Amino acid sequence: MLVETAAKSVAFYTLGCKLNFSETSTIARSFKQEGFDKVDFEQKADIYVINTCSVTENADKRFKSIVKKAQNVNEDAFVIAVGCYAQLKPEELAAVDGVDLVLGATEKFKITDYLNQLSKEEPTQVHSCEINEADFYVGSYSIGDRTRAFLKVQDGCDYKCTYCTIPLARGISRSDTLENVMKNARQISERGIKEIVLTGVNIGDYGKGEFGNKRHEHTFLDLVHALDTVKGIDRLRISSIEPNLLKNETIDFVSGANAFVPHFHIPLQVGNNELLGKMKRRYNRELYTDRVTRIKEVMPDCCIGVDVIVGFPGETDDHFLDTYNYLSNLNISYLHVFTYSERENTPAATMEGVVPLKVRKKRSKMLRGLSVKKRRAFYESQLGKTKTVLWEAENREGFIQGFTENYVKVKTYWNPELVNQLQQVQLLSIDEDGLVRIQAVDSTLK
Repeated sequence: MLVETAAKSVAFYTLGCKLNFSETSTIARSFKQEGFDKVDFEQKADIYVINTCSVTENADKRFKSIVKKAQNVNEDAFVIAVGCYAQLKPEELAAVDGVDLVLGATEKFKITDYLNQLSKEEPTQVHSCEINEADFYVGSYSIGDRTRAFLKVQDGCDYKCTYCTIPLARGISRSDTLENVMKNARQISERGIKEIVLTGVNIGDYGKGEFGNKRHEHTFLDLVHALDTVKGIDRLRISSIEPNLLKNETIDFVSGANAFVPHFHIPLQVGNNELLGKMKRRYNRELYTDRVTRIKEVMPDCCIGVDVIVGFPGETDDHFLDTYNYLSNLNISYLHVFTYSERENTPAATMEGVVPLKVRKKRSKMLRGLSVKKRRAFYESQLGKTKTVLWEAENREGFIQGFTENYVKVKTYWNPELVNQLQQVQLLSIDEDGLVRIQAVDSTLK
């Protein structure tokens, strides 16, 4: 049975980060250009595309269950795996029952080129590459959510963090041209989307070119200056940026920008300098403190999120308490906590001092509890203040939700007229579900 591209349907499932979502959306548009109808993953489709992640062991394990989910809906459908896991372990994915095609880092954007070559009865086809061949850039952006789009500006990473497989999965650091980023941003604006979230593997490294040592003429600071001028985009958000690449000039610009909002997500990973060295992170705790202090000096209401890893090899109780106490005293807003898991072909996987899984889970639970306290304290600090909310599209049990510019999640009674609108509100109180109740200050919607 050959796959023909006439009047066919395709469904997508994305694991992992905002970058994966932007790339899935771009791949979906390529299917649409070939005449495919996009349907939800729960619906019957001729082709199911799974964009994989390999940041955590849990993401690896979820792949089989997602394939089975597709097969339960349509056992005759083609199942295609792309993404980081497909690059790192293509043969492992190909061995999963029901998978028909595995595409690595250089092939995923050429996915529609393969459709007429496949037969369901053939052995699983694998098209992966040596990762040093992933030296070209493909721009992407997601438009699945009416109120927010993820805009990819950079891919790959030249850092050698000892726990991370991303350089093996995505290749060297490389950037989109500023001209193309601006073109994509304008296309997003033309669709009526009011917020863009910048995404990439290491977006602060923006400016490195497609071929390693070739450089563009622009820096990350040039990028934010240019994007701040795009008409029709009310909000620009920096998704995640390394502390050593977040410069004072960028912080100061964001504090007075037209569209960039007071919200930074800054990976820390661990609050102990000895372990930061073992991880081969490019900063120490003192620099991280300096970044947070600078942000709060010029933007007191700024929301600051932090990535943390618990259970890295050699992390003693004292190391963990050092991190816990450091974060407890730091003026941040919330944590994303990751439990360390061993990844093949990384230096950390062979390090001594393996932390028992039970201890990792206990430490993770402690930091998640701290995150709840931090978010609550941040929300409490914002009560009584007037902010602007961008309302989301979903009716959640009679309520509509949205985020303020500084990432406070709020709710009010469902009103379809508010969807994808900006509204000035006063933050009143924190509800039982942790969201903030509001009162409209101005009935004018934008």
